[in-house]
Amino acid sequence: MFKLSFPAPQRDRDPLAICAAIAIAFLVLLWQRLHLPTRIYFDEVHYVKAARELLLMARPKNPEHPLVAKEFIAAAIWLFGDTPQSWRLFPALFGSLGLFAFSRALWLASGRAFATVAGTLLLATDFLWFVMSRIAMLDMIMAGFAMLALWMLAGAVRWPGQARLRLVLAGVFLGLSLGAKWSVLATAMLPGLAFLVLRLRQHGRRFLLATDGAPIPGISLAEAGLWLGTLPLLVYFASFMPAFFYAERPVDPLHLVEYQGYMLKLQHSVVKPHPYQSVWWQWVLDIRAIWFLYEKIDGVQRGVLLLGNPFSLLAGLPALGWCLWAGWRQRRMDALAAALFYLTAIGMWVANGKPIQFFYHYLLPSTFLMAGLALALDALWHRPDRWRWAAPAALALSLALFAWFLPILSAAALCCGKPSYQAWMWLPTWR
Repeated sequence: MFKLSFPAPQRDRDPLAICAAIAIAFLVLLWQRLHLPTRIYFDEVHYVKAARELLLMARPKNPEHPLVAKEFIAAAIWLFGDTPQSWRLFPALFGSLGLFAFSRALWLASGRAFATVAGTLLLATDFLWFVMSRIAMLDMIMAGFAMLALWMLAGAVRWPGQARLRLVLAGVFLGLSLGAKWSVLATAMLPGLAFLVLRLRQHGRRFLLATDGAPIPGISLAEAGLWLGTLPLLVYFASFMPAFFYAERPVDPLHLVEYQGYMLKLQHSVVKPHPYQSVWWQWVLDIRAIWFLYEKIDGVQRGVLLLGNPFSLLAGLPALGWCLWAGWRQRRMDALAAALFYLTAIGMWVANGKPIQFFYHYLLPSTFLMAGLALALDALWHRPDRWRWAAPAALALSLALFAWFLPILSAAALCCGKPSYQAWMWLPTWR
């Protein structure tokens, strides 16, 4: 019979300062050339223009996506001017804050210092998190709020005395994440579903109101449903308030639920093939990249390539298998949680009927994959045999590849003109 085992008391020293330093260094690196390119590029064309319309309160723009991320981009334009650096300000801030929140969630879930530092480094160097933090799109604001929510949830499990406040904050962050982009939907549902399954197993017909037992003693399923179900929806719907006041075609607040169907219809109406479209198994194998930019900017050749780190994304796949094994055989709930979050996040796209999909939809699944890889490397690090060296070697390799690819992740000046990109094109499908 499978028995549940939740995180043991923390046995390592909290690497808070190290993880904070990594997040700050990540922000500093993001800030270099954040203003480049000096014009709208790739999907910024949709979201920067939508943010400008929000400031004018003129008409709906990009109505197929909710408003939170576009509201943040609009706020940056209003505060600091309509400049490239302003457009990308909040994605960069949420990328750094989300990285730190990820480290907090991993620490609270595992209590393992090496895994926490390793996971923070792996996420910072997995390419996707960095590139998506440098472009004015919706995804990083969505992912940043998702990581803040998971930080609060992990803390609620770790410290039941703080659970109510942390669940409230988690609910707010989940609502804001969903209000940034629907890609978080499956991830946002998983904690509540896990709570339901655990209480059903422990209490049977008393599952709804019983307050004892995992995952959070003192909190009933009914109350958890309020904070993790009702509250996120209220926050999500409240984020549409500016749309009620457009000069043209305002959203009717009395038909806001029906409006979600209209948004979904718009998303599924995009059926024209795109040269960079891809499907989930190509993301998993890291064989389909997207050139966000490759042209002369400010007099020199520059590029921005969305690609996954060719080591860590592939190494994460056997690590995922280890997480499932450790969750079952060793009762490691931290490892099992990383695997389930990954499978849920990627499963949404496997089952999704959206006709045109892109590699950046792998942002959340790859984040959980880095958590799983970090936990697997931690297990290697604590082995008493000669394989212990493989854990720091894996981190060094991930960092080295990040450094090698950095010029085409960050719009750096390329030395050899238009053919420069070929040095990084290890696979024909990356071109």
